[in-house]
Amino acid sequence: MLQIIPEVAARSAALSAIRRDIHAHPELAFDEHRTAALVADRLEALGIETHRGIGKTGVVGVIRAGSSTRAIALRADMDALPIQESNDFAHRSRNAGRMHACGHDGHTTMLLGAAEYLARTRNFEGTVVLVFQPAEEGQGGGAAMIEDGFFERFPVEAVFGMHNWPGMPAGRFGVTPGPMMASADRFDIVVTGRGAHAAMPHQGIDPIVATTQLVQALQTIAARTTDPLDAVVVSVTQFHAGDAYNVIPDAARLCGTVRTLSAAVRAATRAAMQRICDGVAIAHKVTVDLDYKDGYPPTINTLAEAQLCREVAADLVGADGVEWALPPSMGAEDFAYFLEKRPGCYVWIGNDGEAGEASEGQGCMLHNARYDFNDNIIVLGVTYWVRLAERYLAAAR
Repeated sequence: MLQIIPEVAARSAALSAIRRDIHAHPELAFDEHRTAALVADRLEALGIETHRGIGKTGVVGVIRAGSSTRAIALRADMDALPIQESNDFAHRSRNAGRMHACGHDGHTTMLLGAAEYLARTRNFEGTVVLVFQPAEEGQGGGAAMIEDGFFERFPVEAVFGMHNWPGMPAGRFGVTPGPMMASADRFDIVVTGRGAHAAMPHQGIDPIVATTQLVQALQTIAARTTDPLDAVVVSVTQFHAGDAYNVIPDAARLCGTVRTLSAAVRAATRAAMQRICDGVAIAHKVTVDLDYKDGYPPTINTLAEAQLCREVAADLVGADGVEWALPPSMGAEDFAYFLEKRPGCYVWIGNDGEAGEASEGQGCMLHNARYDFNDNIIVLGVTYWVRLAERYLAAAR
């Protein structure tokens, strides 16, 4: 039996309505003006100290109780994805080409529900900082909030995040100490040779042949130069070259992504890519220019905070309902920027189960055009946030 706070359970329909309103009005990274206003207005209506425009469109709420100077942050993301929604329920996206296909509408709603309860009860000693972050989907909204002075303005000692997880049944949590998600870097490689007639390749320097060799060689980073126990993904996702059947072009271009679970492997992979590019350039008499762009760092949970989250979740769903030490995902999450600055933990909350009324988008994985957040887990997420804050900032600790 799930241990849901009764007062939170009584707010289920109202919270579902908020979630569906956000879902119907999705906004992309750093353009979450309506969503941010909805969040800030609700926080202010609850009497919560509210700060707007942090990291462009981020919102921060501050709830204090007692005299303790201890403080923690609870974070939710607000942005949507550039996807045309395929659902036809009443709360489907009204903004063409934009969709809440990752559940950020649910994440925002769960933290708003926790804000409402915590502001009313204040059953803790210290400060709870509610972080409504913009631009998680590839644009680094977490980093933008930090660059805007988040930790100086709100000196918390730990940070916590939560994401719904399709494939995990509703009523379950997943908690992993250490690496939880991967880094996400991008690369562009331009291979320049000398164009020629396709019937006379010896008169030119073929960049396509060199680039195909480069694609194959990059796969040796995972297969032959990285410890098999260290995860790394080097994926070439684009190959562009030429415009005619009978012309060898001057240049070819590769694009792709690199995923790792540690800073050391990340650095070694970048160095290996440069080494391979240099070698192919010499072997084929071409010029190879690697433009490697650092993206999100790995999301790494600290052990003590992960254990705390496990205990809080177990109190709500039972020990058997918490999956501990799950294999990390090679997806990425910009909550990693917060975890680089403070200890903390990012957890999964199961999203699969009986769908709410008119929510036929259940069973889809994240970033799918038919995805929909499961409203039935909102009250569990709210309860988790509340109990985590109360336990971390317990008066007798």
